[in-house]
Amino acid sequence: MTVTSMISGNEAVQRTYPPPRAVVSWIFFDWAAQPYFTLIMTFVFAPYFAAHVAPDPASGQALWGFATAAAGIVIAVLSPVLGAIADATGRRKPWIAAFGAMLVVGSALMWIGRPHAPELITPLLIAYVIATIGVEFATVFNNAMMPTLVPPERIGRLSGTGWATGYIGGILSLILVLGFLAANPDSGRTLFGLKPLFGLDPVSHQGDRISGPLTGIWFVVFVPPMFLFTPDYPARHRLGPALRKGVAELKETLRTLPQQRAIALFLIANMIYTDGLVSLFAFGGIYAAGTFGWNTIQIGTFGIILAIAGAFGGWIGGKLDDALGPKTVITGSMTLLLAAIVGILSVSRHSILFIPVGPPEPGGALFASAPERAYLLLGCVIGTCGAPLQAASRSLLIRMAPRERIAQYFGLFALTGKVTSFIGPLLIGIVTAATASQKAGMAVLVMFFAAGLVLLARVNPASPSRPSA
Repeated sequence: MTVTSMISGNEAVQRTYPPPRAVVSWIFFDWAAQPYFTLIMTFVFAPYFAAHVAPDPASGQALWGFATAAAGIVIAVLSPVLGAIADATGRRKPWIAAFGAMLVVGSALMWIGRPHAPELITPLLIAYVIATIGVEFATVFNNAMMPTLVPPERIGRLSGTGWATGYIGGILSLILVLGFLAANPDSGRTLFGLKPLFGLDPVSHQGDRISGPLTGIWFVVFVPPMFLFTPDYPARHRLGPALRKGVAELKETLRTLPQQRAIALFLIANMIYTDGLVSLFAFGGIYAAGTFGWNTIQIGTFGIILAIAGAFGGWIGGKLDDALGPKTVITGSMTLLLAAIVGILSVSRHSILFIPVGPPEPGGALFASAPERAYLLLGCVIGTCGAPLQAASRSLLIRMAPRERIAQYFGLFALTGKVTSFIGPLLIGIVTAATASQKAGMAVLVMFFAAGLVLLARVNPASPSRPSA
């Protein structure tokens, strides 16, 4: 497919884009990687770790926060350098394969996390750090392939469709775990009323632990179309020269970045609000487990509902991105997220908006109490807004950054998404540990979204600086 698109001012550039099969195959990366965020980081393994592996939910939230912070530091330090090297070498797929292997190995090792086994906490968290580094770096290089797939005016829709497709993959992986693998220890039955497949033992939470190996298998099964059918950038330099050239170009980019006011402000805003969003997703399930005493099936059902909301949000957000611009989508999403966080902090097991409510009926249905339903509604707002926030953010960067250094800028994008990403989990961990209160720990997220909104208001995406290579 050949199109004429407008790039930088009035310069018309004739570009050839690959067929739809290549675009669909690229989208499948989001489908392949999303179960890591859905099953491990949010709705199954993280709450299981806090509730059954760690000594208590508060210390579990703190330990998980410290491990997430450690992974974030590594990603922040290395992502711009690796992105610059990738731009110099030209290739993206070898990097995706290498870091995808880390995702698969780290996820598979999470099976070792037996309940009430304190000697396994450290190796389990190491496996989590390895897998997190792998999935985040693989995502950096996958994002860098986007400008070659569709014209600039369709980037928003592509980004939003990718996120929506990923959320659908997350939904199906959750249904697989909850409906067929993870059972309630009391009843021995899954969400569908079945005995767990493969004889998985509910008492030792094998259904929760299998989410790690399942995530790795899912990635191996569904990522091949991207490798087979999505064209890579052409090779440019060997690794040695690419290392020298990439580092030199990165230094030049960092030197000139302060003069590119729009991009610099956006990257700082992204640094702050992404920290809040990652922390919100990472601790939402843990917070629900501690606040309402939800088990894996309840948290997973909550996750399915949120993922459905996220799929809808990503799809409609992509359309709004192309129609209204990514900055408008980001601003609206953050405003609603801020309101939802404040609402969540006002909900407890026995109150809504700090107003006491009656206890649920004994033996009631799933999410029977009014506070649980309020938390579910607020969670849907978070799911609906989280996907377009992330999709529009990478869309805005693509519209602003120099095309010839796109992997480098996605490295900076990952840097700003991770350089302080340890601060959110670290603050949550510290405040939670100091106060023994999950609510106090989660309250620190308010300032991240408020500060992100203030900075984003000063970004003018219509006039970014575009230095040449």
